[in-house]
Amino acid sequence: MIDGVLIHPLTQFPDERGKVMHMLRCDDSHFERFGEIYFSTVYPGVIKGWHLHKEMTLNYAVVSGTIKLVLYDDRSMSSTKAELNELFVGESNYVLVRIPPGVWNGFKGIGVTPAVVANCSTLPYDANEIVRRDPFDPAIPYDWELKHQ
Repeated sequence: MIDGVLIHPLTQFPDERGKVMHMLRCDDSHFERFGEIYFSTVYPGVIKGWHLHKEMTLNYAVVSGTIKLVLYDDRSMSSTKAELNELFVGESNYVLVRIPPGVWNGFKGIGVTPAVVANCSTLPYDANEIVRRDPFDPAIPYDWELKHQ
């Protein structure tokens, strides 16, 4: 796993009325601070990425659908420089993924329904704090195509 990236299993409490899905509490050992929470929808087959935050830590959880989340470590002083991580996150793998500043990330909607990604970031959004790249930029050695293995 890329240095600083953490994956925390999350709990769901279903009953005949529906369910409660935990994401992040201020008393969790991995809670850093609250900046804002927002939800991003991604359609099947669509890629959102690449982006990197200079100061913000991201805390992603997929509350509906499934995504392929890809992380790339381009930090010059990192022990995991040039490492890629590919994670499948969503209804069948309900986890919180903590992504530290400086790690490139992007995700692709997979399956047949849109996915809803919740992000509880440590800072409010600031357009000057984010760096973006095309999802097919060769600087990040990743192929977004479906893999038949």
